[in-house]
Formats: sequence, C-alpha cells, structure tokens
Amino acid sequence: MKILVSALEPSSNLHLKELLKHTGDIELMGIFDKNLGFPLYDISQMAIMGIVDVFKKLRWFYRVADEMVELASKCDKVLLMDSSGFNLPLAKKIKEKYPNKEIIYYILPQVWASRPKRVKKLEKYCDKLLGILPFEIDMYKSGKAKYVGHPLLDEITVKRETFDKNRVVFLAGSRSGEITRLMPVFKEVRKNLKDKYATLVIPASFDDKKIKRLYGDIDDFEISRDTHSALVKSEFAFICSGTATLEAALIGAPFILVYKAKKLDFFIGRKILGIELVGLANILLKHYNDTLLHEEVLQDDVNANSLLNAYYRTDREIFNLKADELKKYLGFGSSKNVADILMGKRC
Repeated sequence: MKILVSALEPSSNLHLKELLKHTGDIELMGIFDKNLGFPLYDISQMAIMGIVDVFKKLRWFYRVADEMVELASKCDKVLLMDSSGFNLPLAKKIKEKYPNKEIIYYILPQVWASRPKRVKKLEKYCDKLLGILPFEIDMYKSGKAKYVGHPLLDEITVKRETFDKNRVVFLAGSRSGEITRLMPVFKEVRKNLKDKYATLVIPASFDDKKIKRLYGDIDDFEISRDTHSALVKSEFAFICSGTATLEAALIGAPFILVYKAKKLDFFIGRKILGIELVGLANILLKHYNDTLLHEEVLQDDVNANSLLNAYYRTDREIFNLKADELKKYLGFGSSKNVADILMGKRC
C-alpha cells in the first residue's frame, strides 16, 4: 500500500514513526522526515517560524502543493498530519482532482482555538478525522470525527519515580527564532540558580556549528539530546511553548511555559484570533474541569525575574495532582488505533 503523507512538523513525524510500528507493508510518499524513508521534501525544507515567514515562502508552498497533488495519483490513501495552513488547502486540491481518494486527517487543526469555519472544509474534503484531544470531537457534526487517543501516551516510556532535587532543565524550542529569543533569558535564570545543576536540551539534529550560532556560550549547562530523559531526572523545567510542555505534564515534571514570539505574530494570536492560553496541558484541563496545570510567562513578561518568581511560586504537589487528572482525561494512546484505520482494519 502506498500512502501520501504530509507531515511538516518534527512532532508529527515522531507520531508518524510510532504508528508505523503497527502497520504492515506500506510505502510512504510525500513530505516527512527523511529518516522515515525517501520523501519528496524533507521537513527541514518546510520549516517556517510564524505568519511573517509564511508570506515570504508562499509561492514556493503553492508549487509544492501542486507536486503533492500529482503524486497523489500514485497513492492508495492520503494521510495529513497537523499543519492546517498547508494541509487543508492540499486536502481540497486532492479531493477535487481525485474524488474517490480516501483522505485521513490525523492531529486535527485547532478549530477550537480559532477559525471554526474550517470545520466545514475538513468535513467536506476529508473522509476520516482523527482527533487526539477529547473535547475537539464535539466541534464536528458529520460523524467523520473520532477521538483516537493521544500519541504521547504511546511514546513516553520513562517513569518519574526518583529525580534530582537539585537539577533544573531548560528547553528553548527547536526553531531558530525561539532559541535566539529565549536563550539570553534562560542564561540569566541559570546564573541565579547557581546551586542547581542545569541541563539544556538541544534537538538531536543540530550540529556543532548550528549550536554555536544559535546558543552561543553554553558552558554553564550540561547538554542533553533526550527530552524525556532530561525531564524525568529534573526537579523543574523551563520550557518553550510546544510539544515538550505536554510531554513534561505527562511525565510529571513541574514546569512553566515560556513563550516569546515576533510582535506581529503575538498580536495576531492574542488580539485577532483571541487565543488566551498557549500551553496544551492548560487548554486540556480547562476543558476537562476548568482548572490549569502550570503558569505561562509570555512575551514582554519574559525576563529572568518573572521566570524565577514562577519557579519559586509553583506548588509541586498540586502540579502532580493536576498532571494525574490530565492523564486520566486523555485515557490511552493513539498509534495503534490510527495504524488500524490506515490499514483498513477498523473504521
């Protein structure tokens, strides 16, 4: 079976790798991590940071989408993962050209956060809508959407039974803009926690040249390439917005979310799209029982004093109770369920 895949984000490719463990003999085509096969485009070629960067590469994205539509003619099914700005228009193009081609959307667009009108498009152009957040399924009325579990419950294998009370960990994200905006603040926080061991998590794909360019002097940190291992060993984490925040929540490592975007991107998100909460763990618990898990330090408030105050203010016992509630809400992993649907073993 040949599957056209459009998975632009690093996190989507981690989820893709996990579900492939449960599939039979399939061939991937399209956009995905080159470590998973032979893509038309590797995800490194698709990387952008914010709305401003989208406009700069808009014409190129249109060309890539047209190439994906042509490639779909050789495939049995289509699997779209996250990245709605690219994947939703792609679904439309493919469905219009190949009406009988089954399109499966896994990791649905965040219609609950903004642009709810996308629901109608998703239901029109996709055949199966596989959600990883329990509450989002209520947005869909066609019967195409179902909750399949959350992939992180499959992917997190570590258990936080013991940890180093004198160790903190910093995760500055994976995108260049995120890293360069946060590292000066993280370095200042680290200086104020001199009595602690400090781990800095760096993406495994970064080479020495890129590390030096983005991070500068990091002699005050121990370096780790393994997010889960670093989180399970640490007493507390300072984390850039992203998948790592939910990973920390499910591992049970107390943390604060730190997010500083380009001013235009933040203005659009907060003022135009009306996004109030950034952290997915907070969003989930807000829907589940109207509570929050962690603090969010955002934009102009991102400075060493704010982060240190949040660090000392965080109640670890309450965090652990709320983290358990979150795991109960998510329930189970999604990887095998999605693989079975992809292979036609279940609806």
